[in-house]
Amino acid sequence: MGKVVGIIGAGISGLLACRYTRAKGFNPIVFESQASVGGVWTKTIETTKLQSPKGLYQFSDFPWDSSVTEEFPDHHKVLHYIQAYADRFDLVRYIKFKSKVLNITFEGEELDGVEEVCAPWGGLEGSSSRQGKWKISVEDLIEHSTKVYEVDFVILCIGRFSGVPNIPEFPPGKGPEVFHGKVMHSMDYSALDYRDAVELVKGKRVTVVGFQKSALDIAMECCNVNGVEKPCTVICRIPQWNVPDYMPWGFPMAYLYLNRFAELLLHKPGEGLLLSLLAYVLSPLKHGMVPEHSFLETLSSCLISTVPDGFYDNVDKGSIIIKKSPTFCFSREGLLLEGEPVPLKTDLVILATGFDGQKKLGDIFASLKFRDYLTGSPDKTVPLYRECIHPRIPQLAVIGFSESIANLHTSEMRCRWVAELLGGKFKLPSIQKMEEDVGKWDEFMKRYSGKYYGRSCIGSLHIWYNDQLCKDMGLNAKRKKGLLAELFEPYGPLDYAQP
Repeated sequence: MGKVVGIIGAGISGLLACRYTRAKGFNPIVFESQASVGGVWTKTIETTKLQSPKGLYQFSDFPWDSSVTEEFPDHHKVLHYIQAYADRFDLVRYIKFKSKVLNITFEGEELDGVEEVCAPWGGLEGSSSRQGKWKISVEDLIEHSTKVYEVDFVILCIGRFSGVPNIPEFPPGKGPEVFHGKVMHSMDYSALDYRDAVELVKGKRVTVVGFQKSALDIAMECCNVNGVEKPCTVICRIPQWNVPDYMPWGFPMAYLYLNRFAELLLHKPGEGLLLSLLAYVLSPLKHGMVPEHSFLETLSSCLISTVPDGFYDNVDKGSIIIKKSPTFCFSREGLLLEGEPVPLKTDLVILATGFDGQKKLGDIFASLKFRDYLTGSPDKTVPLYRECIHPRIPQLAVIGFSESIANLHTSEMRCRWVAELLGGKFKLPSIQKMEEDVGKWDEFMKRYSGKYYGRSCIGSLHIWYNDQLCKDMGLNAKRKKGLLAELFEPYGPLDYAQP
């Protein structure tokens, strides 16, 4: 029997990991707590659309069907596309649905201590006697039973935008417990059926805390239900560079930022002319929501969101009200905002305050040491070589935690890389060299992402990052025809179609 690869999660990363490890002759087994594939797309806000152009969000060898003509398909079409990919490559038969992973435990020799610093880290082909096994404890959510699976390698594809909501902390007596209305997180709102969501907000004074994609989508749903009679209030704690679309001045943004020439500019101080010009056409400026950080910092932090169609029109009409308040707390009647003498009266508060991805990632490990390896340094990014491998956690990869501007495509490249590693196509450097490389990436993210470096985003260097993966795999990193195309044409998933 071949080596068994345990894959946790059947979102896009889990499906890709299954597809590419199977192609290399391994036996994948995928554990998914939900009843279907699709990850975050299975439970999302009804009006949510893809926030990157579909040309960036597609599988390299499975393009969107020609019947999908819109540039930003709605979530129903995105989920159908993902499901079609799973069917096309016959992946569903490897998935155990309604199977919740409780924890994972490594049984074998851990890499620790000075004597191991220069030890090679290998894949599964031609493995040595030093390799151990991972034990995956899984709860069957239908049978209400628990089973332990033994695998040779684990690929964590659990994502970072689900499961563990990030709830702000409040002083004693100023949290949700004193509020006489209802408080919920956007995760719980997204899980509602559309009709239930409409009934929840109908006729109520709704306040949404947050200014990223989920917050804007929820606000749009609320204003569509209640109009100007019961306007939805959006509390913006930190203004962001939310863009109206990817076509400023009618020119694709990809030609400005998603090519090799744009990446050459990163080593120069200041924002440069293109970034300065772009700032003048972004919608937040029209409503006083001027970010204090640069657009480059936003791009480098993967914090760019596309504004839902008609959002600022509804602001002008009065069905959406934006209030800027870096801090807030609760009172009996509603919310106390910074600089406002009276509470903001409200019936329902929806916290679109993100997720605690690091806690979610760390909690899956039974070993406190492994948890500390990944999440124990508050002043560093999650330390993953090539954003996939922790040098001191053997026989395990993490896919989908580090972000990019095109997460599906980046996950595909990483899954190909991990599969080639497991198949023996290349070997990793020593632990010491991997840790040195991780340190360099940490410095880069701190330099360009500022206070948001912890998001582990490669957005502003995604081509150069892919170059490193291609070189490891023995592939040509230059995918275009001709020097001008190589420098100025945007790079996307189809450029990396095999070989």
